Amino acid sequence: MRNKYIEAFENAQISNKNVPDFRAGDTLKLAIRIKEGEKTRIQNFEGICIARRGSGVGETFIVRKIGANGIGVERIFPIYSESLENIEVLRKGNVRRSKLFYLRDRRGKAAKIKELRK
Repeated sequence: MRNKYIEAFENAQISNKNVPDFRAGDTLKLAIRIKEGEKTRIQNFEGICIARRGSGVGETFIVRKIGANGIGVERIFPIYSESLENIEVLRKGNVRRSKLFYLRDRRGKAAKIKELRK
């Protein structure tokens, strides 16, 4: 049984944030607020969502992109993080799994995900 005050606080945190509907396989463009000393700036991170886990305030997702020299970069973000300025869904992927960890072993066209057709 959960404490009703904690539950009310979590619901208030969730209602403040506007999160688009996305799932594993979707290509996302994230605007991340980075603080360097006294200054803050926005840095974009674009990649494929390979997993989504948790629920409520503690829900997280993993985004993977191929960086410089073909090195894969994965970052884990809490959905309701204050550092996430914006989440934009660029493409909807057509996948049959909720966790796409097999993409870590694939290179080139083998790592490509088909776009969902409507």
